[in-house]
Amino acid sequence: MKSQIEKTVRIMIPGLVALFLLTGPAAYAADDPSIKGGLRTGIQATMNTFIKNQTVDGTLRLYDPVEDELLKVKLKKLHPGIVKKGDFYVSCADFVDSNGRKYDLDFLVVPSGDKLITTQAIVHSVDGKKRKYHLE
Repeated sequence: MKSQIEKTVRIMIPGLVALFLLTGPAAYAADDPSIKGGLRTGIQATMNTFIKNQTVDGTLRLYDPVEDELLKVKLKKLHPGIVKKGDFYVSCADFVDSNGRKYDLDFLVVPSGDKLITTQAIVHSVDGKKRKYHLE
């Protein structure tokens, strides 16, 4: 009986590892499904506008206090996931620098009257390594 279990485990583990690698980290991004409709599209739109307004010659410049340097990164894609943290919404986007380092930036979006305003970006992870920060 034990050898049958061992065989099953030996077969299943590579399959599970392959499944995890194929789905990648994007499949595990946070998302609140209750944020929908006009609110969801408005959050994405204000993030996109913020990024466009802060981008010069295709490059977003952002001070990174952890590495004590000015980052110069280019947008790759906005993530669809949105969560609410305290008084604001958070959504993120993938960026890359000229050396190929990958940055996941979180954007803070606050409601103001009937508008949504993106106030700032925070480095969430670098090359897939998450950073700790407290938003509330």
